[in-house]
Order: sequence, then structure tokens, then C-alpha cells
Amino acid sequence: MEGKLRDLPKGLRGDYAAARADFTLPQRWADYTDADHGTWRTLYRRQAALLPQHAAAAFREGLRQLDFAGGIPDFALTSSRLRTATGWTLVAVPGLIPDGAFFGHLAERHFPVTRWIRRPEELDYIVEPDIFHDAFGHVPLLTQPDFADVLEAYGRLGEQAARIGALKPLARFYWHMVEFGLIREAGGIRAYGAGILSSSAETVHATTSRRARRLRFDPRRVLRSDYLIDEMQPTYFVIESYAELFGAMRDLPSLLAEARDAEPIPPGAGDPMDVPAGTSMA
Repeated sequence: MEGKLRDLPKGLRGDYAAARADFTLPQRWADYTDADHGTWRTLYRRQAALLPQHAAAAFREGLRQLDFAGGIPDFALTSSRLRTATGWTLVAVPGLIPDGAFFGHLAERHFPVTRWIRRPEELDYIVEPDIFHDAFGHVPLLTQPDFADVLEAYGRLGEQAARIGALKPLARFYWHMVEFGLIREAGGIRAYGAGILSSSAETVHATTSRRARRLRFDPRRVLRSDYLIDEMQPTYFVIESYAELFGAMRDLPSLLAEARDAEPIPPGAGDPMDVPAGTSMA
């Protein structure tokens, strides 16, 4: 498994024994309690208040299409909307799953979503991704064709990266560009990454803090850049469009071995080739 799993209570949370060979299992939407839906609504309201100022337009539009405000989403209903928009389907999983299973699902346009939700005392910090992180943070952009294509292409790279021992650089790409990606639009910096937009503190930090380094997207730099797991990120990468991100996927196969053999850049460290976000390349 990715990461170290905690001792989790029985029920929806961390129920790996009930999972199929591909680590999927039924969502069991009817098993969510009123308290579970209340936790979702609390998180949703808090994040929704930040979106107009800090979130990318495509994320806000995707969220509007999905109608997540009322409580924990039913994956079957959400998948029906996604299939119409971009051909994606949500699959429920018990938590973090092995790399091979994760890549395989993405390559088939199946997005794994953890089915349990955090406890009320975990609103501000949770060790593992839960359904709010996965569904609220990731799923809205799955309604957008360019970004949906990026995730499928990423999944198809998994087998090659594993074969050449380059899973670490590939994980860096996902972390920086899917979990913590920023985009320049409407004359400012907006967030689209799930790790940012599922956290109120990171949403504000990533887009406005003077302590954060925001660099123009460069796939070579991204593949070499290590990251922090339990703290807000010191460095973010900014794209100009989702089409730019998808275009970079064509070059990634040839860059993985190069990044595997290069010295990694520590979190927060600079590099001589860094270009601040918004700098003209002309």
C-alpha cells in the first residue's frame, strides 16, 4: 500500500477485506449517517466560500454541474454525469491503493474515490485522503475534457515508469500538477489542484501567501521536485491552460529516465533554471 495505514475502525473506513482484486468495492451510500452528511456539508460550505476568489473557473463550473452541496455524493449518479461529459466513472475504494491498481483505473477512465469520510475532529487535518478530498477535490475537473485527458494519459504512463524504475518522478508530477496545481487566469493565480481546494488553509496559502514560491510550469523541474506531505507546500507550479498540461504528457515518457537519474530538488529549494510564474518566455 502507498503510505502507512493507521488502525481504522470497522465499517466503511479502511475496509480492505471487502475489496475486490482491483481494490474496488460498493460505495454503500445508504450506510452514511446524518452525521457523515453533516460533516460533508460543513466542509463544503467552508470551501465553497473560498472558491470565487481562489479557485480556477473550470473547477467552479465542474462543481456547479455536479451539485455536491447537499451531502455525500452518490457515485452512481455522479458517474452518470461524468460519462456524459468526458467518459469517466467513479469507483469506490477503501483508501490508498497500490500503484499498479491506481494507474490501471486511471488508464480506463475510472477514478478511485475513498468511500469513508473524516470525523468531525479531523476537519482541518487528516492523515489519509477521504471522500471529501477525493470527490470534492478531484471530481469537478473530471467534467473538463482537457484535464480528463491528462489523467488518462498519466495512468497509461504508470506501467512504463514502473518498468524503468521511475515511479518517484511520476509521483512528483501527480503531486505537483494534480494535487497542488495552479493556473494563471483572469489576471491572477487560481487553484485547481485537489490537495489545495480540499483544504481551506492551503487554498489561501497557495494562491496568496508571500511565503510560497510560484514557478512557471516546467515538466523537467516538476519531475525532479520533492514535496512535503504533512505541511503546506513551499513551491507550486503554474500552468497557463489545461491544454498546456496535456501537451506536456507527450514529452513525459522521454523525461522520466532523465529525472530518475537526476539529483532531486528538495522541497522549497531553488534551481538556476527556475522561472517565476507570470514571467514572459519571449
